[in-house]
Amino acid sequence: MSSTNSSRRRHGPRQTSARRVAFDVLRAVQVDDAYANLLLPTRIRRAGLSGRDAAFATELTYGTIRMLGRYDAIVALASGRRIENVESDVLDVLRLGAHQLLGMRTPVHAAVSATVELAREVGAHRATGFVNAVLRKVGARTDDEWDALITEGRGGDALLAARWSHPVWVVSALRDALAAERSRDELPALLAADNVAPRVQLAALPGLATAEDVAAATAHTIAGDEDDRDHAAAADADTDTAPPVRPTDLEADLPVSPVGIRGTTGDPARVPGVTAGRLRVQDEGSQLAALALSRSSTVRPGERWLDLCAGPGGKAALLAAEAAEAGATLVANELVPARAGLVRKALAGFADGVTVVEGDGRRFGRDGAGVTFDRILLDAPCTGLGALRRRPEARWRKQPEDVPELAALQSELLDAAVRVLAPGGTLAYVTCSPHLAETRGQVDALIARHGGVLEQLDTAGVVRSVAARDPQVPDGDTVQLWPHRIGTDAMFIALFRRVA
Repeated sequence: MSSTNSSRRRHGPRQTSARRVAFDVLRAVQVDDAYANLLLPTRIRRAGLSGRDAAFATELTYGTIRMLGRYDAIVALASGRRIENVESDVLDVLRLGAHQLLGMRTPVHAAVSATVELAREVGAHRATGFVNAVLRKVGARTDDEWDALITEGRGGDALLAARWSHPVWVVSALRDALAAERSRDELPALLAADNVAPRVQLAALPGLATAEDVAAATAHTIAGDEDDRDHAAAADADTDTAPPVRPTDLEADLPVSPVGIRGTTGDPARVPGVTAGRLRVQDEGSQLAALALSRSSTVRPGERWLDLCAGPGGKAALLAAEAAEAGATLVANELVPARAGLVRKALAGFADGVTVVEGDGRRFGRDGAGVTFDRILLDAPCTGLGALRRRPEARWRKQPEDVPELAALQSELLDAAVRVLAPGGTLAYVTCSPHLAETRGQVDALIARHGGVLEQLDTAGVVRSVAARDPQVPDGDTVQLWPHRIGTDAMFIALFRRVA
C-alpha cells in the first residue's frame, strides 16, 4: 500500500467526520435558526471528536459562519452562478470547502477531495463534479487576489463589508459607534477582530475560587499553548489536517478583569475549577460589567440586588458571589423558562441569599408591592453586535429593522428598573452591542425621561478602578469596550444613581 493511501486510510474517515459535524451545524444554523455555540459542542461529543479533530470541526464551523458573506461572493465568481441559484446544501458544502482553502492551512488537493467526499456523504451526489470544479477555481487564487475581485468597484462601507464579511448595515453601525469616540480610523481593526477565533476566558468567582483553582487554570493555559504548537507541527506532516487558528497577541495578554483568567482554545471542561463551578466560562467584558455595579461603591450589609434579565446566568453568578461576600441578597429574574433553568443551574452553588424568579422584567414596580433594590443590573436584550466573534451567526441573522423593536423593549425595561431602584441605589445598564440606538441613545432618552430622579455616574472612572489593567476607555459617563483594544466583547456600560 502506498504512503498516500495509508495516510488517507488513517486520516480520511476521521476528518470527514469532523467536516460532517461542521456541515450539520452549518445547516442547522441556516435552516433552523440554531445557535452554533449551543449546538456544536453537542455534535462534537456525539461524533466522539476530541483534541485536534474537535478543534478542526470548531474552526471549520465558526470560521465558515464568520466569513459567510465573503465566501458567497467568491463562490458566485468561481461558479459563474448567482448564489440563490445554487442549491442550499451544495452551497453549504462549498462554503466549508472555501474556508479550508482560504481560511485554514489545508492544501488544495486535500480540501477539494475531502469536500467532494462530503458532498457524497450528505447526499449531494449530483453535484460532486460542480463542487470539484468550483473549489479548484477557488484554490487557484490567493486570498489577496480574491479580495481584489470581490471588492472591485466598491467603496466605503460596502468595500469593508465585502472584505471583512460583515453586512453593510453592521459596518455602518460600528463606524458610527467608533465615531462617537472620535475613533473612526479603528474600524478595519475592529472588523478584523470580529473574525478572530476568541480564546476561552474564565471568571474566578470571589469567595469560591481558590489559589489552586487559578494556578491549575493558568497551567492549563500553558499546556494548551504547547498542545497547539504540537498540532501545528503535526499538521505540517499531515496534509489533511489544519491546526487550530492561533489567537492574537492581544488575546494572550494579561486579563483586564480582576477575576479574569485568559484560557486556551481547548475544552474548558478539562479545568478542575470549571468542573467544580468555582471558575466559570465568561467573557471579561461581561465580568467588568457585573463588577462595575457590585464595586461601584461600598456595599452595606443587607442590600437587595436585582438582575433584571438574568439568563443564561453568567453575570448573575458573579453578582451572587459578590453579594455573598458583602452580605447582600440577589434576585435573578428571567422571562424565558428554559433560560430561567440555566440561571438556576448557574446559581446552584448559592443556596442562601439568592432567589430565581420567572416573568417579564417590565412588570417590576407595577404591582404596588413597594419592594425596591439597592443595585440593579439590566443586561438588556439587544442585537448582540458586540459578540460577533463568539456568536458569528448574529451578523447574518439580525436586520436593521430589528433595532427599533429592541430599543423600545430596552426603554421599557429601563423604566421598570427605575421604578424599583431604591433612593441612593445604583443602576447598571449593559448591552452586548455598540449600536448607538441601543447605547448612548438609550442613555440620553433615559435621562430625558427620569432626569429628576437619576444622575449619571462616572462610569469610565468606575471601570478603570475595577479593571486589572487599562481598559482603554475615554473619560465619560458611559463605557464602550472593544475587542480590538482589549480582547473582550464590545460591552456597553452606563451607571446611574437614584437621587436620595
